[in-house]
Amino acid sequence: MEIQLPPFNRRSFLKQSSLAGAGLLILPGGIMAGTRSPNDKLNIALIGVWGRAQAHYGWLKEQNVVALCDVNEAHFAHALKEFPGAKTYIDWRKCLDHKGLDAVVICTADHHHAFISNWALNRDLHVYCEKPCAIGVEEAQVLRKNWLSKKGKLASQVGTQMHAQENYARVKEMIRDGAIGDLQMAIGWGNRKIPRKGYLPAQGDPPSGLNWDLWLGPSAVHPYNPDYFSGNPGTNCLQWNMFWDWGVGQVGDMGSHLMDLVWSNIDATSPTSINASGEPFNPEVTPVMLESHFEHPANDWRGPIRVSWYQGGALPRSPRPFINLDTIGHGAMFKGSQGFIIADYNNRLLIPSAKDADLSYYKPRAKKDQLPAIGHFQQNWIDACKDPSKKTCCDFEYHSQLAEQMLLGLIAYRVGETLEYDGAKGVITNNEKANALMKRTYREGWALNG
Repeated sequence: MEIQLPPFNRRSFLKQSSLAGAGLLILPGGIMAGTRSPNDKLNIALIGVWGRAQAHYGWLKEQNVVALCDVNEAHFAHALKEFPGAKTYIDWRKCLDHKGLDAVVICTADHHHAFISNWALNRDLHVYCEKPCAIGVEEAQVLRKNWLSKKGKLASQVGTQMHAQENYARVKEMIRDGAIGDLQMAIGWGNRKIPRKGYLPAQGDPPSGLNWDLWLGPSAVHPYNPDYFSGNPGTNCLQWNMFWDWGVGQVGDMGSHLMDLVWSNIDATSPTSINASGEPFNPEVTPVMLESHFEHPANDWRGPIRVSWYQGGALPRSPRPFINLDTIGHGAMFKGSQGFIIADYNNRLLIPSAKDADLSYYKPRAKKDQLPAIGHFQQNWIDACKDPSKKTCCDFEYHSQLAEQMLLGLIAYRVGETLEYDGAKGVITNNEKANALMKRTYREGWALNG
């Protein structure tokens, strides 16, 4: 149902405008950003209440979930048991205008993520968005620009929750402290394989309560098929995220997680060149097998490096014949002048490889000097919502740059050529066909930055 907005109040508008000009942001609930007590509860809209959303119920119950939004009304019964009294919506565009909102948690299909995030930021709402934050390069760029204009006033977090694992900090310390010498290469990989031939044929009508048109949202129209929703809660995305109109397959799925482990250790922004290869291009389905390579310039602590992503059977060369990277499943590897680190979410393996491999050049940090723990990943965002001067570990600036790089890899795969990239301008400089693929086409009536 639509929310009846209060009448325009010129005096209130001028008061808020003058405060905003002074560097303060008035949240929809009427509280100035940065002035909220840590004990205050946020008024949150949960957008997408089934599947992955259920993993958030526990910590969300410590706040005020005042609005629930889902394109399938059958999902409301369970959610309302957890959040009684919340107002329900089927269209997230109307939900975002719910009076008194402070923040949104986005657990929808991937092709809605950048849309809802941008719209929420434009309404001065804090945003927690499941990964990936975008499925098109332009989407990532617009989201980053939008959030940077609100940085220090609004909190954002992308749901790569494994980032809070202690192992991430220990890997970072080893790299920065010289356990593998000078960093030369960083690689992520995933071995998941979910082949599809193309979009499924029309089969029956959507069940009562499922608004298929709203699920499609900004994407092109495709017929309904129940197999798109045949997966278990939390993993149903594997039924549809490989189709170009709705996702980018493992690039956006496990790629978001494993390349986060890479990205958090290399202090990079934009690549200067990209090349990729994989299975034959399918105009309906993203590739299962793919490898992408990105060249990054030197920064203030390392030289130039190559960053790579492998998926669906493509694997990097193992540093030792007795180490089968495929058995790791999803992992990351860092190559330096003195050796390798192989890691996953919870484990790390140091492999010295230099002629003098006695590790005398490396001294692990004392316990007191180790990087502090991030703690509860979602609480990291909640704390920043209440005090936006605090930084979240996976904000839209950080994650949109990672997403942009991965999506550029898909463009290089599609055109079959090495691409030169100007990160400052956000353009591919040597291929107009590739440049055109940075922008997605949306259905009439859907605006990315509304």
